[in-house]
Amino acid sequence: MPFPKSDKIWMDGEFVDWDQATVHVLTPTIHYGYGVFEGIRAYPTDAGPAVFQLRPHMARLLKSAKIYPPLDTIPYSVDDLCDVVCELIRVNGHEGGCYIRPTIILGYGEIGLNPLPSKPQAIIATWEWGAYLGEDSAVNGVRVGISSYRRIGKNTIPPAGKANGQYLNSSLAKVEALRAGYDEAIMLSEDGYVAEGTGENLFVIRDGVVLTPPLSDGPLGGITRASVMTIARDLDIEVHETSLVRTDLYLADEIFLTGTAAELTPVREVDGRVIGPRGPVTERIQSTFIDAIHGRIDAYKDWLTVVD
Repeated sequence: MPFPKSDKIWMDGEFVDWDQATVHVLTPTIHYGYGVFEGIRAYPTDAGPAVFQLRPHMARLLKSAKIYPPLDTIPYSVDDLCDVVCELIRVNGHEGGCYIRPTIILGYGEIGLNPLPSKPQAIIATWEWGAYLGEDSAVNGVRVGISSYRRIGKNTIPPAGKANGQYLNSSLAKVEALRAGYDEAIMLSEDGYVAEGTGENLFVIRDGVVLTPPLSDGPLGGITRASVMTIARDLDIEVHETSLVRTDLYLADEIFLTGTAAELTPVREVDGRVIGPRGPVTERIQSTFIDAIHGRIDAYKDWLTVVD
């Protein structure tokens, strides 16, 4: 989908006009995918726009950078980056909320597989963005297919980080799903267990119990995933991390996906097997999640950073 332009993008300490926010074509990140990023959302609240789980996202960005030296040598702390996000939202006037994309890339240096001579560069962009999987997906759900592409193995690229290049794996699965008529793909681990969607964690509901793959099966340790697990338990819904196979999806009572982009999206069909529209457990968790991200539940207000 095309980007709705904002006024400014932050690049290494400077607020740059959107159309002037460029990097050199020989930047190593373009050639080798050596970079890390995050996806974050801000939502409208009664107190003003508020960023959901800002500090955990920025902390994970810097942890990802530590996996990929020299990206970890940027001169910015979690506090610094959080301050930049709030200022950028103010500068761009996102009163109704926005999507936030921080990234750390390799700046112009040397071309080759040794990243160490290149200087890292931090960039943060914001723009207004709606529902990632379709405006009606939150209620009607999406159709998914099990991908022939396996989730990258733990000893191939570390799944704990969000590295640019590893998402080639997700893109292949996404294209395969779209060409087959699905909205999204579900990826299995090397061992054949359910891992995640192309950019979402997955939850199955069976007999009122919420099940989700453990991190040992390869999914990203999603921040939205952790928040939703907390919400479900606070609602006295039983939650377990357990390995799942594809037939667990076929026979599920309900399924939903979570992620910054997808938020909380029900799954109505898997490989042509009908699961059905949003179910009662999904709706209950989703309703509480929506109230939480909009600042309507006091118990979860510490998840929000209000931009004043």
